[in-house]
Amino acid sequence: MQPMKKLSLILEELAGAENYLFTVDDLACALPDMNAGALKALLSRAQKSGILKRVCKGVYLYPRVEYPVGLVLFHAAAKLRADAFNYLSLETVLSDAGVISQIPLNWITLMSSGRSHIVDCGNFGHIEFIHTKRKPADVAQQLSYDHDCRLWRASVKLALLDMKLTRRSTDLVDWSVVDEFV
Repeated sequence: MQPMKKLSLILEELAGAENYLFTVDDLACALPDMNAGALKALLSRAQKSGILKRVCKGVYLYPRVEYPVGLVLFHAAAKLRADAFNYLSLETVLSDAGVISQIPLNWITLMSSGRSHIVDCGNFGHIEFIHTKRKPADVAQQLSYDHDCRLWRASVKLALLDMKLTRRSTDLVDWSVVDEFV
């Protein structure tokens, strides 16, 4: 069977509303007979033909299934740093809670045990990972799991502390609203 046809059949079988993003490693496991170079060429061809859509380096979306458009960045972040401790924080959490007046469009911020890095996700937006030395046990009481985003989410109190520790501007913070959360 031709590799492109095999990839299409595998994606059709594996993909669904809950599972629409695939990393290169996911696809390598699904196609174990392919070497890295052949897989890279296949993914490039699949992208050009519309079978896959590149979200960011190493993460592809299967567009033939219904997926939650507004959550792609969050789900991609979870896929990208699945091996690290990550949680939504900073402007993302504060905006969602109504503590800052502006809503960051197509930009999410996470604290991560991995290195600081901004990931360009093209038309989907950007994912900003900010390094933290904290261990999960240090902040566990101030985290809750966000099932929709598939990520841990900081409390407003923790997000404000993260803003201070990372020396980010708090000019947009509505301190009268903060009092309700702290």
